[in-house]
Amino acid sequence: MGGKYSSMDPMDVEVPEINKLFERDGYLRPYEKEIRRRYACFKDSIEKIESQDGGVQEFTRGYRYFGMNVNEDNSVTCREWAPGAQQLFLTGDFNDWNRTSHPYKRLEFGKWELHIAAKEDGSCPINHLSEVKLVVQKPDGTLLDRLSPWASYVLQPPLHESLTFKQRLWNPPKSERYTFKHPKAQRPKSLRIYECHVGIGTPDPKIGTYKEFAQNVVPRIVKQGYNAIQLMAIMEHAYYASFGYQVTSFFAASSRYGTPEELKELVDTAHAAGLFVLLDIVHSHASKNVADGLNQFDGTNSCYFHDGARGEHSLWDSRLFNYSELEVMRFLLSNLRWYADEYGFDGFRFDGVTSMLYHSRGIGQGFSGNYDEYFGLNVDTEAVIYLMLANHILHYLFPNMITIAEDVSGMPGTCRPVSEGSLGFDYRLGMAIPDKWIELVKEYTDEAWNMGNIVHTLSNRRWEEKTIAYAESHDQALVGDKTLAFWLMDKEMYTHMSTLSPPSDIIDRGIALHKLIRLITHGLGGEGYLNFMGNEFGHPEWLDFPRQGNNNSYHYARRQFNLADDPLLKYKYLNSFDAAMNHLEEKYGWLHSNPGYVSMKHESDKVIAFERAGLVFVFNFHPNQSFSDYAVGVEEPGEYKVVLSSDDSQFGGYDRIDHKVPHFTIPDGYAGRRNRMLVYIPCRTATVYGKV
Repeated sequence: MGGKYSSMDPMDVEVPEINKLFERDGYLRPYEKEIRRRYACFKDSIEKIESQDGGVQEFTRGYRYFGMNVNEDNSVTCREWAPGAQQLFLTGDFNDWNRTSHPYKRLEFGKWELHIAAKEDGSCPINHLSEVKLVVQKPDGTLLDRLSPWASYVLQPPLHESLTFKQRLWNPPKSERYTFKHPKAQRPKSLRIYECHVGIGTPDPKIGTYKEFAQNVVPRIVKQGYNAIQLMAIMEHAYYASFGYQVTSFFAASSRYGTPEELKELVDTAHAAGLFVLLDIVHSHASKNVADGLNQFDGTNSCYFHDGARGEHSLWDSRLFNYSELEVMRFLLSNLRWYADEYGFDGFRFDGVTSMLYHSRGIGQGFSGNYDEYFGLNVDTEAVIYLMLANHILHYLFPNMITIAEDVSGMPGTCRPVSEGSLGFDYRLGMAIPDKWIELVKEYTDEAWNMGNIVHTLSNRRWEEKTIAYAESHDQALVGDKTLAFWLMDKEMYTHMSTLSPPSDIIDRGIALHKLIRLITHGLGGEGYLNFMGNEFGHPEWLDFPRQGNNNSYHYARRQFNLADDPLLKYKYLNSFDAAMNHLEEKYGWLHSNPGYVSMKHESDKVIAFERAGLVFVFNFHPNQSFSDYAVGVEEPGEYKVVLSSDDSQFGGYDRIDHKVPHFTIPDGYAGRRNRMLVYIPCRTATVYGKV
């Protein structure tokens, strides 16, 4: 494909279906003009991209043109976009660090090109792993050392030498290149995501590796019943403690954990295990680093970013992309395709979408839900168009692709097709849910928990816009906050998590509520579920990367999986319940079923009951009141049995629920349902019933 659109071209922009958006939500009708304007801007951008040589296909493979590419004859071609530069040079080991012996040729539109012929013996003039640098000459003659924005491998030298990452040519012999052996996993109907970080994926106080993660952690994830992993901090970042969110080299997979070939092996291992692999992509901002980042690459304050205040994020102390610039779009869209093509990633979780969508960057905005907030002058149209482009092109190139938006604002249409004038994501993160749980465990006693408010938070999402529900993610695990387990049990976890230690009311309460919080979030909160590594078994303490403030300690930058494996520790109970929950969902598929129907949210009894995917979920949050023969509304008549109980001893409970007792419905309406069923619900327990 390439050139202008034809009527048969599958990349052609769909006929707008914006009326479908209004049929679903009539309150959007007053904003029709703005929605259609956005779609027109998107269509113009697609046509502009398609008018380039090679069209969308080649535009999104910018890494084949830009950066340093070794040709079939072993010559090397280097190209860059540096509109503010007076001259570019390439230097490195290959020319004994002569800074001006290899000048680039100026092309049109701020582009530069250098061709280095193969050696006389036919070998590459720049050796594998050889260090190189770009030298940018400013108009005043000043020479600046830079790394190529397209660098695919950068390495930090020993700390006593330098803190600045160095670019090295990654061109291993074919015998050392990893070849994918396994087909990709199928796109899950129910998305159960294990959010993870390779570096902390080890109980040892060190940085974990791709190989260790593939060998030790992937099998754990599968055993727990997750069908997708979301890898964080893969794009290279100079500051480890940034959790990967201050990216310096966008095309370089982090060398902290190993080589590019070892990351490919990890992705392939995950695919072999049936896991869908998502990448946490950061296109919302970039590190301010100059020596080893994108900032001031061509010697000016703009290039890839907006100049002035619009190009700075005041809270994150980072640079903001200029999404209206064609070469920035090429860079970012090619970056997405690079990770899909080169490494085999199946989808992306877009970080910081709220910051992208609004000129305010979401700072100080409460987002009341008033539609004016989503269609007014505060919306950054250029970023909206970039996200529409990214989703449209990704889903065209990779039909099984999944994209997820990290957006707290709740912009209407975030998870509707681009053809409806929307952003085109498949899912958004339900970010209000973890905030609600932290608020409850931090600020309220059990008796003050409001059942209606819990249900509202879990069910308050846009119709037919899929949400990923989660009780906590990496955000809640970071130092300065606490995980739910730590909020619930705190220092008691150091003394009473042994099965041999004296009973503790705090630990009993914490384990019970930890299970209830997770199950109701999983069952009612969305069309997908996410858990951050370690939280499935109540990982103690917080997450804190080595930094000057903690004497560069790795003590808190690791996941102590050994705690869940120790038969004498109570972490095993939470770990087992997490697995049982996921495996039950795999069997019944509630995440890809219609949202749950809540028949009861009883404030004084602290009872919540709902039905989903043919299952009946009953929760008793009361701290000390149990109920016998408690009436629960059920739509479908028949015999039901217990399919999951949080009170089982294998989950740290008291075995008060007898799985053998049959439950028959009574044919009289109750709680808005056609039938009722009498059940026993002990305090602080959750029980799930399935039809026999």
